[in-house]
Amino acid sequence: MSEFLFNMDECTEWKREWQGMPEFEQEDLTPFRSITVHFETIEDLELFSEAINQKITHLTKSVWYPPMNLEKLVDKRYADGP
Repeated sequence: MSEFLFNMDECTEWKREWQGMPEFEQEDLTPFRSITVHFETIEDLELFSEAINQKITHLTKSVWYPPMNLEKLVDKRYADGP
């Protein structure tokens, strides 16, 4: 396993490949604050779901309020030219 670990500063091949690439700055998309909400009954959960106007299922792990339009980026590619 350790043969796959390397220090990015020591590996310079990427620098050659990266020449001429545009600058990239990732904006901070982390939430201002997160809280955990507990529900005593399924009815309480349904009332909360209605109150925030968002569907919450047994698979829901988190929600944004107000709802955030999350972009699907897995299928995006950057290319030079047509």
